[in-house]
Amino acid sequence: MNPAPELSIVVPVYNESGNILTLLDEVSAALDGVCTYEIIFIDDGSTDGSAAELAQAQAKSPTVRVLKHRKRSGKSAGLVTGFWAARAPWIQMLDGDRQNDPADVARIWKAIQPIPDSLGIVAGVRNRRNDGAIKWASSRIANFVRRGMLRDDTHDTGCGFKLIRRDVALRLPFFDGMHRFLPALTRRQGYDIREERIEDRARTAGVSKYGFFDRLGAGIPDLLGVFWLARRGTRAVADEIERS
Repeated sequence: MNPAPELSIVVPVYNESGNILTLLDEVSAALDGVCTYEIIFIDDGSTDGSAAELAQAQAKSPTVRVLKHRKRSGKSAGLVTGFWAARAPWIQMLDGDRQNDPADVARIWKAIQPIPDSLGIVAGVRNRRNDGAIKWASSRIANFVRRGMLRDDTHDTGCGFKLIRRDVALRLPFFDGMHRFLPALTRRQGYDIREERIEDRARTAGVSKYGFFDRLGAGIPDLLGVFWLARRGTRAVADEIERS
């Protein structure tokens, strides 16, 4: 296996036929010459042509790795699978629908160099959302309530564009829906959050996998759970005593 890259790009996909190869081309155009990287696609049980496109992506680029869930397990599970597979010290999360622009990955990666030891996660904040009015309104309300309860100072936690330390990601508590609370869970470990404005592009292939009631039904108990976790976690820092 090649030496570990500087950046692992983790992309969960479910029925994203028509997006995968174009996303690969965009990532290559944005990051070639900027840093060493690998792209990890996690197929969450797709039933369309995604598997065939992923095979083409593997054949096209040596940077591509593909993992496939044996059954559909959800976005959070897809991200965690990618976290454990990643070889780089930093992990960039991208949505498989191409609404995130890989050009923002390159821009932000260069902007944060040298990376402070205190930085745990970079969270994207969409300049404008290419969603319907109901999804936009529900997201605004959910972000307002979440910031008030968790005090994570994050304005768009639902944005899939996030850059996180791998060692932080591997210590996160897993639950379905955890991807909506990554900044709060990172701060719980004692790390800083940085926000960066990014572009949100319109979907050009496939369909959205989320509905208003899906988010609402899962979001409320998850929020209460993370609220409890944030107040019950005490981060201990230890120094090793050298042998006399």
